[in-house]
Amino acid sequence: MNNHFNFKASLVVAALLVLPAAQAATMNKAEYKADKARISADYKADKAACASLAGNAKDICVEEAKAKESVARAELEYSYSGKSGDQTKVLEAKAKSAYAVAKEKCDDQAGNAKDVCVKEAKAVEVKALADAKMGKQIHEARKEASEDKRDADYKVAVEKCDAMAGDAKTSCITAAKANFGKN
Repeated sequence: MNNHFNFKASLVVAALLVLPAAQAATMNKAEYKADKARISADYKADKAACASLAGNAKDICVEEAKAKESVARAELEYSYSGKSGDQTKVLEAKAKSAYAVAKEKCDDQAGNAKDVCVKEAKAVEVKALADAKMGKQIHEARKEASEDKRDADYKVAVEKCDAMAGDAKTSCITAAKANFGKN
């Protein structure tokens, strides 16, 4: 009874680890194309709104429009594919976009104050990119751990089948293979 409960609990945990990726990919091709066109239209409108500005204010406005588009495109790709790599790209796009906008805002300053502003913006970007990379590594570690747990549970199931004989053993091993995705 206790081993059966542990087996079920392991399966539930493995399913929950895969769930975020499965939930992310909820968009069909038509929705994807429509959202892609909407993002492009939004970018053009945001950029056109910057035309009335001048100097660095205009540069900041354009950079903000580019940042918004870049992040929206990355989020769209993740929503469409659901891949962890695309989720990492969302975090990277946010970090790089925030840096580009912050750096452009630093142009309003001069001398050492500008240098400090740029260095601070760069430090924030580096930290955000490191966090994105760490998230990717954590995901890979979870995936590997899930596979290791599944392999261990499969070995236990096969070992239990060894106590049987004949057709019962064969069907037990076949069931274990099916449950743990082994061929």
